[in-house]
Amino acid sequence: MADIVSNPETYFEKLVPERDALLRRLESEAEAEEIPIVGPVVGELLFVLARATGAKNILELGTATGYSAIYLGQACQPKDGQVQTFEYDAGMAGRARKNIEQAALSTVVSVREGNALDLLASLAGPFDFVFMDIEKEDYQQALKGLEPLVQPGGLLIADNTGFKDADTFNQAMFSNPAWRSVQLFSYLPMHSGLYDGLCIACRI
Repeated sequence: MADIVSNPETYFEKLVPERDALLRRLESEAEAEEIPIVGPVVGELLFVLARATGAKNILELGTATGYSAIYLGQACQPKDGQVQTFEYDAGMAGRARKNIEQAALSTVVSVREGNALDLLASLAGPFDFVFMDIEKEDYQQALKGLEPLVQPGGLLIADNTGFKDADTFNQAMFSNPAWRSVQLFSYLPMHSGLYDGLCIACRI
């Protein structure tokens, strides 16, 4: 069996994807203001998964300053896709809109203000890609609302499943026959937190 690389954290920190000036600014703001963002590793993962699956109708729960929405918008833009993203905090939603406009994605990404759990009830779907990054204790309830909205073969990505408050969601997903899922516990440079879980699930 081959040996793992020495000092894997240091090794993989050198392989963090490059970002443009806008994303780097959002990273600096997040660090200074303690705004939790997914960081460039998970951001790039979202881009890769959305682009690889040809996602065109994307839903995001939890916008913050628009960091992950920019990755999702860039992924689906060539296919004339659309991203709807929900943000509870009006100030954050305003900042996100400005950042999305600076990324030249205003025609791709729309930001809606309000409680994601309430807004889910207003959606018709279907969605082929969902990214969930709201309060972790709300994940399980959100899953119930998402189940009829995600088309068969659609992807659900849930961030921060290593948090204790995500346990009820993790257990519900693990035993739910409507989904096939995998939980990945990972080292994620510039993510909040550095060691965390990601759930990747396919709607059956």
